[in-house]
Amino acid sequence: MKVPFLDIAGAHAEIQDQLDEAVLRVARSGSYILGPEVEAFEADFARFTGAPHCLGTGNGLDALVLALKAMGIGPGDEVIVPANTYIATWLAVSFCGATIVPVEPLEATHNIDPEAAAAAITSRTRAIIPVHLYGQPADMDPLLQLSERHGLHLLEDAAQAHGASYKGKRIGSFGEAACWSFYPGKNLGALGDGGGFTTTSPELAARVSMLRNYGSAVKYEHELAGQNSRLDPMQAAALQVKLQVLDDWNARRQAIAARYLGALSASGLVLPAVPQWADPVWHLFVVRHPQRDAFRARLEEAGIGTVIHYPKPPHLQGAFASQGHARGAFPLAETLASEVISLPVGPAQTEAQTEYVIGQVLKLA
Repeated sequence: MKVPFLDIAGAHAEIQDQLDEAVLRVARSGSYILGPEVEAFEADFARFTGAPHCLGTGNGLDALVLALKAMGIGPGDEVIVPANTYIATWLAVSFCGATIVPVEPLEATHNIDPEAAAAAITSRTRAIIPVHLYGQPADMDPLLQLSERHGLHLLEDAAQAHGASYKGKRIGSFGEAACWSFYPGKNLGALGDGGGFTTTSPELAARVSMLRNYGSAVKYEHELAGQNSRLDPMQAAALQVKLQVLDDWNARRQAIAARYLGALSASGLVLPAVPQWADPVWHLFVVRHPQRDAFRARLEEAGIGTVIHYPKPPHLQGAFASQGHARGAFPLAETLASEVISLPVGPAQTEAQTEYVIGQVLKLA
């Protein structure tokens, strides 16, 4: 049996007619920049997340950059980020000219450690960016308390957490703002690149709306030094179709994860830990193995697709060599990078495929 890591085409097959109609509708509309398709998706995604405002952007990285710029963060400011995350979180801070302050994750969840974040605060700290990694919410209450106590911006990186909940409330409106990626492989993925920004602040919404559109609210009048990062109407139309099935597709991911958690408890792998207050949507099902690469090779030979998220932490990437973080600076993040492996999980995955993965993991781990 072959089990792909993620079968996007198989999931799309269920809604292909609706996707085709949406794409054709936009192609025939004559409206190709922002416009009604983008506005309709923004309104529906805002309702979905519980945030009053949503703005579509060109991609998830741009959403983070625009949010930080709208908050006035720039050179001389410090922003606390997880040491264990995809590099986009760090890149957004560097693009604004601010100083990246990495902190270690919690070993159980791989998400940012609120106590480590608290210890990293200085007089120059302006913001904290928790990442809801793998689709599991970060622990928001202590981070909210930190931000309120020190007067900090709290910006959620929700690129992997479409539909996830923290203490019964959906991610997207806990901090001042949340940023989203609609990369095709996400739980809510477009047919190409796309991103979004949700916020409880009308002021931030207005600034991001201008910043994404050359700094302009009125054509040819530019109040801010903005950029061009607008969600494409065709992507918005496709996302609108997929938003209607997101809860169902997330439920399928949750069922696969529940089966894995139950059946793989005796495998010897370190399985994901889910706090009682978290309702993850399992963008990724990440386990740990001390000989990860050899284990992965055995799974690949058995026809099981896997991915490593992520094999090298940001502080060891060449892009941030100038920061001077030597190997060993963030030992837990480095250990995770050397041991994590993501098993297949997705809405098109069949029960037979899931059972095959379980059988092979128990055999090969």
